Amino acid sequence: MIKLIEHENELDSQLLNQTLLGKKMLSYMRAYGPNYEFCRFYRITDDCGTGYMFIINSTLIICGDGHLRPTEELDLFISMNQPFRIEGDLDIIQGIRKPEQYQVLNRTIFELIPDDTPLEAIEEHVNFDPKLTEVYKILSEGFPNISDFSLWYTDTSHRCRHGISRVFTYRDSTTASAAFDIGSTVLIAQVATNKAARGRGYAREFLKWLAKFFNGLGKRAYLLALDVRVSFYEEIGFKIAGREIVLERIDVEKDSAAKGKLEDEQ
Repeated sequence: MIKLIEHENELDSQLLNQTLLGKKMLSYMRAYGPNYEFCRFYRITDDCGTGYMFIINSTLIICGDGHLRPTEELDLFISMNQPFRIEGDLDIIQGIRKPEQYQVLNRTIFELIPDDTPLEAIEEHVNFDPKLTEVYKILSEGFPNISDFSLWYTDTSHRCRHGISRVFTYRDSTTASAAFDIGSTVLIAQVATNKAARGRGYAREFLKWLAKFFNGLGKRAYLLALDVRVSFYEEIGFKIAGREIVLERIDVEKDSAAKGKLEDEQ
């Protein structure tokens, strides 16, 4: 059974805190609450287990208790909503009856482990509070099909104001965001360098700095990488912490795997 969640306390925080995607769900609940049409939360149950779903704009995330299995009701929910991307527990995603317009993408979870080599990045070149208009300019060059500015700005600024997310720039050329910063866990996302500065290794320098920065705060930082980016993060020395799959529509042009490579390192 799928039931719309109307109050934050209906989420099982202990369950969701066990995974990155569960923590992402909690971060959006804390930022928006359950009363926005574009950001909806659901409890899903079957005879075996319990889980939660979260749909933000066109991304659906599903987290279960290890016993929850896909059902015809879940397949119908996906068919009716047709999200661009579906993420979640591996056993659930593998069991979904995949519509023909979806492809399966592999995704690797990396932990940003700092090493003992001297940092090339200089902290004075890090902007801890950049103008979001400048951040968007960098992202729009790295991700040509990113959401339009008003949608991106509204969501990003809202999450930052609520202390869930953080945005950084490095040398006014490279950007990275903490998609969420909850407790001792941070998820890094939206890493990009503008075209004029590519080939200088800024993304590499900045990511290594971020690894050390968050480690110094007592936090474990992670990022999610599609296959086209895996070798880049392996070369930096980040540790593989897990693997998962994502379902993504091929009939909608968005920032997909084909556009996912870090162009500044080509």
